[in-house]
Amino acid sequence: MSNLALYLITVLVWGSTWFAIEFQLGVVEPEVSIVYRYVGASLLLFAWSRYKGLNLRFSLRDHGWFVLLGMFLFGLNYVFAYRAQIYITSAMTAIAFSSIVWMNILNARVMFGIRAGWRTVIGSLLGVAGIVTLFAPQVSDVSFTDTIFFGSVLALLGALAASFGNMASQGAQKRGLPIVQSNAWGMFYGAALSGLSSLAAGHAFNFDTSAGYVISLVYLTVFGSIVAFGAYLTLLGRIGAHKAGYAMVMFPVVALILSILFEGLQLTALIIIGTLLVLVGNVFVLETGKDRDATVRHNRAPE
Repeated sequence: MSNLALYLITVLVWGSTWFAIEFQLGVVEPEVSIVYRYVGASLLLFAWSRYKGLNLRFSLRDHGWFVLLGMFLFGLNYVFAYRAQIYITSAMTAIAFSSIVWMNILNARVMFGIRAGWRTVIGSLLGVAGIVTLFAPQVSDVSFTDTIFFGSVLALLGALAASFGNMASQGAQKRGLPIVQSNAWGMFYGAALSGLSSLAAGHAFNFDTSAGYVISLVYLTVFGSIVAFGAYLTLLGRIGAHKAGYAMVMFPVVALILSILFEGLQLTALIIIGTLLVLVGNVFVLETGKDRDATVRHNRAPE
């Protein structure tokens, strides 16, 4: 599958998950919902691996990478994100998560010695500026209370955890660990760690049988977890976290488009300007021209 197809799958699916997460909040504790989500996703991936005859036996060292994936990408990332949306709007959460672009650039530099090209830096600036422009009216109506501050910090911690998870996936792929099996084990460990933290916190493992909760849980499990993460982490292994991470800036635009189509959001000049900024940022970040040398150096880097 081409890089463009992987990118579009990631953006379109994750762009719709913000809305789905709203149906997960309320009756069931966020950490427990994450357990349900990733138990289901890991079991499906294990079953698929068995069906396709894929190897599921790995060394203890390999499982160390899987634990890191589970802890950061399939655990803490979503615990912070779900909790953040209790205190702040999805708009503010989207802005906070767009910071993963810069976190990936810095972490890739520190951990792997990968320098982001000038196109990536300019594109990231344009993308973040676009996101702020898109959501400026909603954010301007929010009073900066202690609750808002707490939710914003949670969202930023979620972005940081996701960035560390990106680095763990990039490191695992450099060592030749396969995406499907890595995700299966990573999601298993993420569910286990979320389950242990839920038990320690005394959360009840109840279940919401409403149609909204069940349908959104199935969607998040199959598409938001298996499909989107498979596409994103494959893309990350090919072009690096500093470029793949730009999807985190693009998918809030998809969420806005869905809101215009299905929720009656009015199209305004700010929405048009913000979307154009993000799209132009895409051109810079995904352009292979002058950043190609950095990517080639990364792919040839010794272990």
